[in-house]
Amino acid sequence: MRLLLLVLLVQLSACSWLMGEKGYFRDRSDDYRKARVEPHIKVPANLDDAALQDIYVIPPITEEVAVTGGFEVPRPSPLVSRGNEELVRIQRLGDEEWMLVAVAPGQLWPQVRSYLTGGSIRVARVDARAGLIETGWMQGSDATMGERYQFRIEQGVQRNTSELHILQQYQAGDVDNWPQASADEERSSAMLLDLAQYIASNTDTAPVSMMAQQQISASGKVSLQEDAEGEFYIRLELPYYRAWASLGRALPESDFKVRDLDRSGGRYFVRLVPPKDEDSGWFDWLFSSDEEASEDIGDKDFILAVEGKEENLVVITISREDGVALEPAQTQALLNVIKGNIN
Repeated sequence: MRLLLLVLLVQLSACSWLMGEKGYFRDRSDDYRKARVEPHIKVPANLDDAALQDIYVIPPITEEVAVTGGFEVPRPSPLVSRGNEELVRIQRLGDEEWMLVAVAPGQLWPQVRSYLTGGSIRVARVDARAGLIETGWMQGSDATMGERYQFRIEQGVQRNTSELHILQQYQAGDVDNWPQASADEERSSAMLLDLAQYIASNTDTAPVSMMAQQQISASGKVSLQEDAEGEFYIRLELPYYRAWASLGRALPESDFKVRDLDRSGGRYFVRLVPPKDEDSGWFDWLFSSDEEASEDIGDKDFILAVEGKEENLVVITISREDGVALEPAQTQALLNVIKGNIN
């Protein structure tokens, strides 16, 4: 009996030493609560402190919604919008053309660098803060004169997406400054297409540039906001003409049928069409037949108002065309789905 008690005591002591609060295999899940906020290292003014930036930056809250009345757990945004399944797409709007890539800027940046290195294209200037890579002057086999290219990587409209714009310039005229548009759009388009094919084939093995990820915002350009009166709206950081076109493309993907539009007045007149399948997913609660649920707003007509606030800032609101006020949860849900399909 004494031997058994001695063995148990030894085992308990060993467990305490291995698994206890001071044990080797103790539970470390709450260690973050004891973390201290240390002051940043002070670097002399004549030295570069770029290498001392925070690696894991806490992004700002972009959708801060005030709680009015009783609290209700909000519906989550769709994880993947139905229009963004493709990894790489070439987008065109008017005379503009760019590449939309479903990866964060920090992952796209080394891919572009790798493409240029593999093609033996000399890089003359790199500015990670501005997302710019500029080539040196080169003579293409089918070019009439020397030319160079500028690659500009921006955060996409949605989080974890990137946009890549290419500018081409011939070695003629004002070579000290980049032009507003490519001198030869066919050559810049060909470069964009070739780069898109390269990225689509190599993204799975692409590294991540933490420097580019830190410098280029990763928060996205679209967010759901609430004003002082408790009204929800979409905040979209794009020029008005592009915001208008992007919203028009997003509406069919969001179960809205465009009945009419007023471009000068900034109005889309739409109808919310219930999904035909039985499992309508994220949207099914809006079409519930439960008497205790919110009013079914399927097959109702709505007005989407697009208002330009600043040069690159647009606000989008929604209302029922018959004048009946939407419940806050309905407004938030409808705008959330539209937001998830804007690019």
